[in-house]
Amino acid sequence: MVSHSARLTHTGHAESHVDVGRNVISMEADALRLLGEGLGDAFAEAVEMILRCRQRVIVSGIGKSGHVARKIAATLAATGTPALFVHAAEAAHGDVGMVSPGDVLIVFSNSGATVEVQPLCIYAKGIGCPLIGVSRNPNSLLMRTADLGLRLPNVEEACSSSLAPTTSSTMMLALGDALAVSVMRARGLSGVDIRALHPGGEIGLHLRNVEDVMHSGDRLPIVAMATPMPDVLVTMTEKRLGVAGVVDETGELVGIITDGDLRRHARNLIFSCAADLMTPAPRTIVRTATVQEALEIMNTHRITVLFVVDQRQPLTPLGVVQIYDIAAPPAPVVTL
Repeated sequence: MVSHSARLTHTGHAESHVDVGRNVISMEADALRLLGEGLGDAFAEAVEMILRCRQRVIVSGIGKSGHVARKIAATLAATGTPALFVHAAEAAHGDVGMVSPGDVLIVFSNSGATVEVQPLCIYAKGIGCPLIGVSRNPNSLLMRTADLGLRLPNVEEACSSSLAPTTSSTMMLALGDALAVSVMRARGLSGVDIRALHPGGEIGLHLRNVEDVMHSGDRLPIVAMATPMPDVLVTMTEKRLGVAGVVDETGELVGIITDGDLRRHARNLIFSCAADLMTPAPRTIVRTATVQEALEIMNTHRITVLFVVDQRQPLTPLGVVQIYDIAAPPAPVVTL
């Protein structure tokens, strides 16, 4: 009897869902390897064509190719290249007006013979808009019409009938990403530039400066070296950051006391001062560093808090940043 998680192949052998999944991923991985190995002068020219573009990159397609085209337009825009998705079918009903001289048009079509993309291609050629075609068929109408063709390896789709777009759409997606990243590198975009394009979400958070998320001012838990530990405990409780910075008579940071230190030294708190229980030379981070840099330091040294300083005064605490301020809670672990 065949398990509910398996089926019989045409040879009569049981094939599990995991086997099918692994085979699909293996086929698509092989296709991506062939795609990467096949990149050459045409890909380099496509990158140069996009770099020369005076206005926007218009990306189009229909069906699964259209879904990929929409994603690639978004990726180009997110990496510094103004881009717009135009639905190929809607283009024939007025949306060709979104395409202007000075744009570059990229059309994705696995067969290269999709009827719906032809009016858009003809219009683009008529107004002098350079056309990059992406297809597995070098002799297709799209590739013959295009100023530049990027050919996909002619491999089987990963579905059992080799008809549903699977491997082909994966290759299109990877090729589009390769174009976007290559153009971004050529433009020399920095983390600051990418941050400006991602003001929200996790990317935007991790590219923000530490000073944008740190606790400072009245929220800063600072005590003197001679402060009695009961008073240190009061300060930590009031500030609710689970930490206190210890400063010397000049205001320079010389130590740190954490909630863990309080528990480890609970028996000695009433008779001790901050200098007795602090951990000396705490790790710090400059205020202009990114949140991602702060997170990397915390993960590397297995700590959850950093005091923030200025480069010109590296021992004067300006703020505190906690891992809870910058790291999203871990997602549930799902076994695939």
